[in-house]
Amino acid sequence: METEHRVSTLELFFDLVFVFTITQLTVLLADDLTPRGAGQVLLIFTVLFWMYGGYAHLTNQVPPDRTVRRVLLMLAMGAFMVCALAVPTAFGAGGVAFGLGYLLVVLVHGALFTQAHGRGVLWFALPNVLCALAVTAAGFFDGLPAWGLWLLALLLQFVTPMVVQRVAASGAAAEPEVPEQTVGDQLGGMNAAHLVERHGLLLIIVFGESVIAIGIGVGSLPLSAGIAGGTFLALTIASAMWWMYFVRDEGRAEEVFAQLPPDRRFKLAMAAYYYAFLPVLLGIAVFAAGVKKTIGHLGEHLHTGPAVALAGGVALYLAGNLVFRAALGIGPARYRATALVLALATVPVGTRWTGAGQLVALAVVMVGAVIAEGARSPAARAPRGAVAEGVTGS
Repeated sequence: METEHRVSTLELFFDLVFVFTITQLTVLLADDLTPRGAGQVLLIFTVLFWMYGGYAHLTNQVPPDRTVRRVLLMLAMGAFMVCALAVPTAFGAGGVAFGLGYLLVVLVHGALFTQAHGRGVLWFALPNVLCALAVTAAGFFDGLPAWGLWLLALLLQFVTPMVVQRVAASGAAAEPEVPEQTVGDQLGGMNAAHLVERHGLLLIIVFGESVIAIGIGVGSLPLSAGIAGGTFLALTIASAMWWMYFVRDEGRAEEVFAQLPPDRRFKLAMAAYYYAFLPVLLGIAVFAAGVKKTIGHLGEHLHTGPAVALAGGVALYLAGNLVFRAALGIGPARYRATALVLALATVPVGTRWTGAGQLVALAVVMVGAVIAEGARSPAARAPRGAVAEGVTGS
């Protein structure tokens, strides 16, 4: 039986600062709903979320229960804030500032992780530093060289987990005084309840920040019945997204992790809470950007950008959600897969009819998927323990 390890208020404070970067990315995308703008948002967020995951794993094993750890974590919060402030110009004048802030995030992470891994930290700290240096160097260039350096940073991030797992398998990172412990052992030993709770809190904060972004989109517009109705529809869609994860999946995810052997947790955490959560979180931000551009034009034909953002944000969320479920071995998938296709099919509703019509269509799709899944799926009503047992026994 694992010792209870819940998320601390300092970790929640940290998450609030980090989520400001997502708010900034929502604003950036809303101002540039083009393939170029979407590509920049994707690169920036993927790089940032890598280190958020690093800190989530860090505090899972090195809780901020001492003064030095708390101060260092607050220093990292300040560095993330610098990154967030530089997001709008990360591919321009603010690129160097973004990179230096990110480098400080990486250095603090490595310093704190030495308390759990000793010299073993070098196997993932050094690639992280190289990634931060690539992002910093990108700030000195424009055009293709800058994009190339950002892509190099992503490549380093995707290679690092494979390196760590190979080292773990070989036992090469073991400390001399504790030969039975490898980096992989300690990463795999993460606390299941803390891991799931931390990412669940992040997700609910992102939902909240996205609602704020929608409110900003309303701005000084008079509160008409149309705007109130559009806001209600947007909140209905967001509520269906919330329902899918927090009512259907979160508890089952915790049980799967809790019953999984420790040596398999790190790999599953990467699949479920990094690779799958990337489109989940991005989907919320993209949807919020779409609503922000739509809310003042509900009775008009939408331009392609806002219509694609509305439908694409929902579809991205559902795609990530499906990957999350597949990684954990929980189902069913058919209702959410159908909702994904139907969400994308609402783009012509917005471009050829009205923004309000597209919001209504998306609300019907999402609420319908939630109802259908709850009413017709035995797996959705099955005892959680039974589901987890089936996964871990496979």
